[in-house]
Amino acid sequence: MKKEFAVIGLGRFGGSICRELIAQGMEVLAIDIDEERVNEYSEIATYAVIADTTDEAVLKNLGIRNFEHVIVAIGDNIQASILTTIILKELGVERITVKAQNDYHEKVLRKIGADQVVHPERDMGVRIVTNLVSNNVLDYLELSNEYSIVELIAGIKMDGKTLLELDIRAKYGVNIVAIKRNEEILVSPQAEEKIKKGDVLVVIGAYQDINRLEKKMSEE
Repeated sequence: MKKEFAVIGLGRFGGSICRELIAQGMEVLAIDIDEERVNEYSEIATYAVIADTTDEAVLKNLGIRNFEHVIVAIGDNIQASILTTIILKELGVERITVKAQNDYHEKVLRKIGADQVVHPERDMGVRIVTNLVSNNVLDYLELSNEYSIVELIAGIKMDGKTLLELDIRAKYGVNIVAIKRNEEILVSPQAEEKIKKGDVLVVIGAYQDINRLEKKMSEE
């Protein structure tokens, strides 16, 4: 089933989150107080609305509590960011991720109950989304617009099978460059190496190919 997200604030960071969630097949409600930004995302997001999220009645009318995850990506208005987060918590939103402007802002956000606080200058939108929507991805590093390195957790279907049997390179066009097993790291593992459930596979390849592999692993 598709996860449902709401993104509040459609600036550079919020827009990146919105676009990547849609690219990964999620349902997204895009919200901003600026009409021009909302119009820009009206054909990108599942829904796009103009709204002042510091107004509790507005958020209630949007049915915000029904969304599994709300990302507060409000720009320079720290007060609006904090007020919005407080209201979301009071309305019982399941998970809230908030963009922080600085360390002091982060401290306040954590004290009022934000589940995750991110700093855009340190965390790219794509990296954050990858962790939000997947149970298999531990970490993500973008090498270029097309290629990435990702850490994936091996599931039960891979348990006891060799790399040769799995034939991941031929099926998905990606390469397993290392395997992390407890404290051990196997670099350039051989074809006869057996995968164990819980192994962390360090995979390199094109973003779309890695995404296909990850989706297959999520079906386990």
